[in-house]
Amino acid sequence: MGCGSCSTGGGCAPAGCKSNGSCLTGGCGKMDVHDWLSNLDMPSNYKPFQVIEVKFKGARKEFFLNADNIYLEIGELIAVEGPTGGYDIGHVSLTGELVRMQMKRRKTPMDQVTRKVYRKATEADVEKWKIAKGLEWETMHKARTLALDLRLSMKISDVDYQGDKTKATFFYTAEGRVDFRELIKKMAETFRIRIEMRQIGMRQEAGRLGGIGSCGRELCCSTWLTNFKTVSTAAARYQNLSLNTLKLAGQCGKLKCCLNYELDTYLDALKDIPDRIDSLQTEIGVARHQKTDIFKKIMWFAYPNTEDWIPLKVDRVKEIMAMNKRGQKPVNLKEEALELTPVTVVEKTPDYENVVGQDSLTRLDDKNRSRNKSNRNKGGNNENRNNAGRPEKGNRTQGQPQTRPAGQPQAKQGQPGAKPVQPGGQPRQGQPKQSQPKQGGQPGGQPGQPRQNQPPRQNPPVAASGEITEGATPAQAEGQAGGQPSANRNRNKNRRKKNKDKPKDE
Repeated sequence: MGCGSCSTGGGCAPAGCKSNGSCLTGGCGKMDVHDWLSNLDMPSNYKPFQVIEVKFKGARKEFFLNADNIYLEIGELIAVEGPTGGYDIGHVSLTGELVRMQMKRRKTPMDQVTRKVYRKATEADVEKWKIAKGLEWETMHKARTLALDLRLSMKISDVDYQGDKTKATFFYTAEGRVDFRELIKKMAETFRIRIEMRQIGMRQEAGRLGGIGSCGRELCCSTWLTNFKTVSTAAARYQNLSLNTLKLAGQCGKLKCCLNYELDTYLDALKDIPDRIDSLQTEIGVARHQKTDIFKKIMWFAYPNTEDWIPLKVDRVKEIMAMNKRGQKPVNLKEEALELTPVTVVEKTPDYENVVGQDSLTRLDDKNRSRNKSNRNKGGNNENRNNAGRPEKGNRTQGQPQTRPAGQPQAKQGQPGAKPVQPGGQPRQGQPKQSQPKQGGQPGGQPGQPRQNQPPRQNPPVAASGEITEGATPAQAEGQAGGQPSANRNRNKNRRKKNKDKPKDE
């Protein structure tokens, strides 16, 4: 169910159309009134009450005189006399005898109702009114810019245009008095309309703007609350609430209005509970007061250096207090403790099948973490699997030369396939090996000339780590003394070095 006459333009949706009570169908529910006399038959000589109640933007309601006795129904758009000339457009909120009761409730005498109802709103009036409502947002931002340029300590929170687009009322909040005479001059030059400045409080500002409270529902001041009562921190103390300003304050920055809703119930329950009780005197010591359950009327006490709390009925606490005044003391409070039955949680079986299940807000984060860990593990296993069976260059024992099959001739320096050898028995990479004198003082062979008729070289005896054996060549001795590099070298570097050492096909 929607309406086509609210300020939002294309109709409003039920239960909150962001028009803050200016729609017709009750979608916002802002200060709606039920006419419980509408179904009753009036007497034949009954004259309708000439005053009607009209509702405007921001939950503003005023009384107007229907001098011409125009037949009006609740929810109709009408044109009424403006406060300073012109006309304004509003909705009829109440008619008949209930208006008389509302005037008594608000203490409004009949003599003060002077403004009249002009007519029912025509199509031209509605179009002009919609154009005026469409300018409110832009006008508010321009007015804020002008106030900032003049360095005024005020906050313009809302703008309300009159139905004929000749006057605008600016609602602002400020801590003290503000001299806005220069601001009014600049706004009159900019907007070419009559300007009215009206200061409101923080609660009225929250009621006009609306929002969602900590309870998850729309603010009470913007939906149904019409009058603001004072709220003090005593209401929180009576209800055993923590005096935390962040939890007790609403969107307006003041204490929440809902602190007064259950205050009367708590005050009635506190009548039977003694005030200002700190301790009870007993023969074995002094029992200190710990907490009180207001509605169950149970008080807990505890002895010093003990962790057990003793529950007592309020009536018994009053008797012990009277005994202490007479100088008498009970023996032990533990003997009079109540036996509290533990609360049993009954698991309710739902009468429906939960096919969705409970979802977690961090479900995707946990999956990403586990996925990253599995990728790391897979990467490490692949490297281990690829390097399995390959002899690592740094895993030989210190000072141990390479072994080769018996009878296989060793490649000579300068011959194809020969690898340079560094001290310690490992091949040297990227550096040509210098010629070493052979055993017996013969010079090294020339490239391309293989050795002929020479037996294979015998490996020298291997000694313990760090010792040099007799008969070892200078290179072998240097390898035995210098030691072996670390065996935990990066596998990727070893793989790249091995690819460099392979002979290229010519």
